[in-house]
Amino acid sequence: MSAPDPGRAEVERVAVTDEAAALLRELRGTHGPLMFHQSGGCCDGSSPMCYPEGEFRVGAADVHLGDLDIGAPETVPVWMSRSQFDLWSHTHLTIDVVEGRGSGFSVEAPTGRRFLVRSRLMSDEEAAGT
Repeated sequence: MSAPDPGRAEVERVAVTDEAAALLRELRGTHGPLMFHQSGGCCDGSSPMCYPEGEFRVGAADVHLGDLDIGAPETVPVWMSRSQFDLWSHTHLTIDVVEGRGSGFSVEAPTGRRFLVRSRLMSDEEAAGT
């Protein structure tokens, strides 16, 4: 992802619902600061995977989509693989939560709830940062 242009507003690519923010605050109490990596498929489909911050290594092959304000001292960063971002670059993602069992790899799995991503195409204005 290129460096932000100081003359342009930052593009908002991610958001969180109130219900998902509440679950994240609860999980933060158990696991400490958290992060998401948007899965690209395989076993977990396209589930947003939540980890204690630092337990999933991100690097040059990942894109930082943004940070979720969940009403905690720190925000929750959201990452995606660069190859998936190339396909989803015009998509806005909202992290939500529903009843049901999620992946064994994501920290919410034991709660009986699971995170999911709701997506929509960004408008041309949003994508341009205007």
